[in-house]
Amino acid sequence: MSQHEMGYLRVERAGPLAMLQDAGRFGTRRLGVTQGGPADLHAFAWANRLLGNAWDAAALEISLGGLVLVAERTTRLALGGADLQASVEGAPVAPWCVVTLREGQRLSFATPSSGLRSYLAVPGGFRGEPVLGSLACVAREGLGGHAGDGRALATGDRLGFGLDAGARDAPEGTVPEGERHDYRRPARLALIPGAQVADFSGSSLFRAFNEAWRVDTRADRMGVRLRGPALSCRLSGLISEGIALGAVQVPPDGQPIALLNDRQTIGGYPRLGTLTPLACARLAQCAPGQEVQLVATPLGQAQARHRRFLATMGAG
Repeated sequence: MSQHEMGYLRVERAGPLAMLQDAGRFGTRRLGVTQGGPADLHAFAWANRLLGNAWDAAALEISLGGLVLVAERTTRLALGGADLQASVEGAPVAPWCVVTLREGQRLSFATPSSGLRSYLAVPGGFRGEPVLGSLACVAREGLGGHAGDGRALATGDRLGFGLDAGARDAPEGTVPEGERHDYRRPARLALIPGAQVADFSGSSLFRAFNEAWRVDTRADRMGVRLRGPALSCRLSGLISEGIALGAVQVPPDGQPIALLNDRQTIGGYPRLGTLTPLACARLAQCAPGQEVQLVATPLGQAQARHRRFLATMGAG
């Protein structure tokens, strides 16, 4: 693509953590390389849909705000996910919408008022050199992102995208009300019981699904620790085995850890089951201290919901 067909966003202030993510890096776990990808798949996909992009086009995941971007060419952008009090030259911009950023204008993100992570989509998705088939940024492994080395954005970086990238016509210009999550509300997280669930005591299983949990301060893109009733399992440990997105491990202290996109590829703690991808997305927007509830969900029901979501996004 020639230079005059490219648009760029320049990073004037980097903020605590902003990085490029596409749908993720797959087929590499046998190498010990995790998937990465958007912590909130739901918000990421809707941001792309607002511009008519492919559902898995690379977008910018902005955690906790603090980012300031300057447009080098006029372009349309879409925001999905957390309300990070975004503004264009001081004029507020709501999440779940499309906005035009004119040449020289600043798009700023302040502190979160609802949720933790916002997703910024551009026409056709951000450009970059794939690493192991993906732009997904995983800092721990030094892979992907805008520079290919796993770095989060830094002041002075430039993000390129195609101004005439040929994105499809957006099927609808807004996100339906029911899909605009209020991240301040307690989260109900669908969990498919499995793995070593039969090795937990009956009282532990009752409490796991009938009492509230709180998000711990120990939470990042690798996983989220939950605080609540101590769960008891007759297994103290296992031979390490493959770990899927959403696996809920229970270490000896009985406090579950839900593993997210940047998790390790194997683990040896007993597992209560696995959160669905959309439950992981919802958990990724929960602030420390926020209340969540685990909801036992049959595998078939979870698969049907996920297929409907992917169909809505035009995936598959």
